[in-house]
Amino acid sequence: MREAMQERALRTVELRTQEATTGLPGSLAELYVRHAPAAMRLAFVLTAERELAEDLVQEAFVRLAGRFQHLRNREAFDAYLRRTVVNLFLSHLRRRKVERAFLARERGAAASARAEGPDVGERDELWRALQQLPERQRAALVLRYYEDQSERATAEALRCSVPAVKSLVARGMETLRGLIDEEKR
Repeated sequence: MREAMQERALRTVELRTQEATTGLPGSLAELYVRHAPAAMRLAFVLTAERELAEDLVQEAFVRLAGRFQHLRNREAFDAYLRRTVVNLFLSHLRRRKVERAFLARERGAAASARAEGPDVGERDELWRALQQLPERQRAALVLRYYEDQSERATAEALRCSVPAVKSLVARGMETLRGLIDEEKR
């Protein structure tokens, strides 16, 4: 599979640079055959991963093929290729460092969220305050926020209009806030 992809990419690159290589000793395919093994060894020594090394070499060839006609010294293709492989490897390291830092931050945030856990005291306080609400306000709040129903579904369940649900929820929330603030004092 990987060989087929490399062959396809090589053909595409060769078509793009065919006019750039006219009159030069060797085509892009010959350059690939001549320089790819050394570039592969370099990439493997840098990465210690065969697949990543292959990807770096392939990307380096694609980048150089697109700029082949602009190279100052076309006979120094191997030096350009080496430099490109090293630059791609360094870019890979920087990207991996950023990814790892992000994952570490996310793990830390998830761990602190798990460590905190739900506040049982606040839950009980909310439960007591909810029980003090009038039945229709309580039903509207439970359907909207606990059951996650839409305003329309809540209106259908309570057999009232959508504006009435909005009013019940608003008044219920205001009453809840007042009850919770009162308990904290």
